[in-house]
Amino acid sequence: MISLISLLVVIFLSILITRVATIALTHTGLTRESAKFQARSALSGAGFTTSESEMVVNHPVRRKIVMFLILIGNAGIVAAMSSLILTFVSEGDQTSLSIKIVLLVCGIVAIWGFASSQWVDRRLSRLIDVMLKRYTKLNITDYASLLHLTGEYRLAELKIKTNDWLDGLELKQARLRDEGINVLGVRRQDGTYIGNPVGETSLQRGDSLVLYGRISAIDELDKRKSGSHGNREHREAVEEQQDVLKKEVGKDSKTPSPDEAEK
Repeated sequence: MISLISLLVVIFLSILITRVATIALTHTGLTRESAKFQARSALSGAGFTTSESEMVVNHPVRRKIVMFLILIGNAGIVAAMSSLILTFVSEGDQTSLSIKIVLLVCGIVAIWGFASSQWVDRRLSRLIDVMLKRYTKLNITDYASLLHLTGEYRLAELKIKTNDWLDGLELKQARLRDEGINVLGVRRQDGTYIGNPVGETSLQRGDSLVLYGRISAIDELDKRKSGSHGNREHREAVEEQQDVLKKEVGKDSKTPSPDEAEK
């Protein structure tokens, strides 16, 4: 029974450590989804070779967090496997196999419920924020709140493929801001990164764009193909953005209307 409890404790601590690392990585500028993926990959030792992993390795603070996770993960996997084996092969434990399986499943379900709880996530995040701010030198900035990464507005990466509408256009020709989409950066195929690109920046097949805007608008842009049909979809997206602006202006009477803002 002790080995079973030890196994559940190891699982619980692994989830807790992953949660702490996710929040810490988020405070270094990664999105929550990316931070969660990188934290889980490092702790499990599964390995990852995405472009995001390069940003983690090249960032000194992120690299320290990931190295800590790799070390903890190696020890945790060994401890978990040892406890699992002892749970089912220990001769001194008189608990039946069926009871052990039921207790193990119930324990895992309870831990999973704890890890998935939004209530727990909010309070645990606040606690971790306070502890990181007090005992570390991390740049504690809530980028999700800063960029309003809730509801429809998100950060996203879009890769330009063959026959995409954006392929061959300059940024000023694409007029993505008219669709409510802001281009924060362009990553070329050779690894060159252009931060805060200007209107003359050309968009080419193989480029990856870092975008901020409504996720529905970004998804539509990702599906848009070149040609007259794509141009028509662009015009429709611009009209849709005008409607969105009018609704947002209606919610904030102090905000000038789109026509007034242009004057």
